[in-house]
Parts: sequence; C-alpha cells; structure tokens
Amino acid sequence: MNTTSFPLSASTNNSSNNVFNDSRLWQEELAAAIRDPAELLQLLDLHQEDYPWLFEAAIPFPLKVTRSFVQRMEKANPNDPLLLQVLPDRPEFYHNPEGLMDPVGDLASRKVPGLLHKYQGRALLITAPSCAGHCRYCFRRHFPYQEPSSLPSDWTQALRYVREHPDIEEIILSGGDPLVLSDHKLQTLLGELNLLPQLTTIRIHSRTPVFAPSRITDSLCEMLGNLTKSVVMVLHINHANEIDELFKTAMKKLASHGIRLYNQSVLLRGVNDRADTLIHLSKSLFNIDIQPYYLHLLDPVQGAMHYSVPKDEALKILQQVRQSLPGYLVPQLVQEIPGTAYKQPIIQFT
Repeated sequence: MNTTSFPLSASTNNSSNNVFNDSRLWQEELAAAIRDPAELLQLLDLHQEDYPWLFEAAIPFPLKVTRSFVQRMEKANPNDPLLLQVLPDRPEFYHNPEGLMDPVGDLASRKVPGLLHKYQGRALLITAPSCAGHCRYCFRRHFPYQEPSSLPSDWTQALRYVREHPDIEEIILSGGDPLVLSDHKLQTLLGELNLLPQLTTIRIHSRTPVFAPSRITDSLCEMLGNLTKSVVMVLHINHANEIDELFKTAMKKLASHGIRLYNQSVLLRGVNDRADTLIHLSKSLFNIDIQPYYLHLLDPVQGAMHYSVPKDEALKILQQVRQSLPGYLVPQLVQEIPGTAYKQPIIQFT
C-alpha cells in the first residue's frame, strides 16, 4: 500500500517514547480529530463534487476520525478500506426493513443506569458516551446516551448491583469507549471494581488504541498492570492496514504489563469481505501478540445495512480462511441475537 504522510497533531510528530510518556498528547490528538468532511477529502486528494450527499449524511451521525488513522489511508483511493469505515455514505439515508435502532437489545438489558446485564457471569458498564472516532457501522449509533438511565452521574448504583449479584465474575467496560476517559476517572472506576471480591476479570473493549495509539501511555499501562484482577483488552481491528508501527509499540507496552490482548472484527462489505484480507489480518495480529477472537456478522443497525455480508457468504469466506490458517488464528464467526444466552456461533455443518 502506498500512503503519503499528512500533517498530524503533535502527538504523532514526536518520538515513540515521548508519545507514550506524555499523558496530554492523546487528548490533543482526540481534540484535533477531523470532523469536517471537506477537510478529510482534501487530505486524501478526493474531489468533493463526487460526494454530493456527504455533508447531509454527516448531520445525524457526524464524521469523526483522528489524523493518525487518516495517515494510514491511501491517497486518491475512494475505496480505501479504512476510509470506507469512517466516511458518511449515501446508503445511510436508505431505510432498510431489517435495520433496527437497537439491534443487540441493549435497552432491554439495562438494570441500573450505565449497566447492562445480558449474560450469566458477566455484566457490561457503559463508561463513556463518546469514542475516539465514529465508525459508520456502529451498532450503538442510535443509543440514547443522553438519557439518565443510559449513563450514570456516578457508579454507585452499578457497583451496588454487582455486589448484589455475586455470580457476576467479569466486568466489561464499553461505551462509547472507556479509554476516552481521563486517567483520573478511569482509575477511580477501576479502583472501585478492583475492590469487589467476586470479580476475577476486568475486560476493556476499545478501538481508541487504533484511532490514537498515543492513548496507551506509560501511566495507563501501569494503572492496568497494578490491578489485582486479570485484565483483558479486546481491540477492534477490521483490516491489517489499521496496524502501524506506533500501534505495534503500544501493544507491546500493554503486553509487557500483563494485559491479555484479543481482537474482534466486524465482517464488512467492501472492507474485509475477502479471505485473503482476513488471513492477512490474523497473521498481522498474531505477529504482535494479539489473539484473533471474534468475527462478527454485522449487527443489523439502521443506517449501516449496506455493510452487511449474508451468512452463507460469510461461511464460505471463513471456510477459505480455515484452509489457509491453523485453527488458533481463525476467529470464531458469531452473531449477537437479542435475548439469547450468549453470542451465537455461525457453524457450517457438513
């Protein structure tokens, strides 16, 4: 892939050591994220007249992408797989009868503000209402973060709920994205969770390290490494082009502090719906000690159904992947169906 460097925020113009030592740089990088579609097109040498719908499509679900993520895109390529994940597109206007506003049943799973309890043994905390970037296929693009029942002012009720349910052994931090929280807020929450005797594992789901590797600071790694619980981080990487040298360094830092790293991807039309693309991704992940974990069928969210890959096609793609990779590099193809006891494996019986 031929990419061209763009002017970036201060966070990505410094040496790697400075990037991970300075806790302010990731905040500057997020603040400097591109929100104007015209600026994004200009940086990529794409023509605004080819996207007459772009600005209108960005109104209900705004464009947001970090400059370091844009730097990994190929200039003058309208089909760049990273660009296709963040650029507002015409099909977002189309009403699809299969598209839902709450595709995974989040709203029915809210027990107290900020806490979802769907599956036995684990609960999920909605820790933040925002992300480092806006993925157009996001299953929570319609989630009512502004409602008091969705995001608490503090964690008192959520922590009480967990204490009262001793069968909950794992807490999942999600959002939005938990890593957009400041170190102070994150440490306060993690400290409270670390005191709960029934918990064995704290799992963090985050795409922030992909959008802004500078977030993986020395102080964050130390904070996570000092917890007495097992700490798991599930990254969200859909294409090998998302992995650059700064991201690799960030992952090494996490792993050196005992954080277990997994990846989940979404199977996306036009982005990674080819066996060779998924094979390259799994190999690239394994090379930096990230275990391929899940490959999700698209959650059927209204406004993103143009990314959907049918189940039969997904099975054929994964069969080709299995023929080329050892089993430990093949992610499990799954689909989340509201009301079921776990994510449903998609299996082809022969």
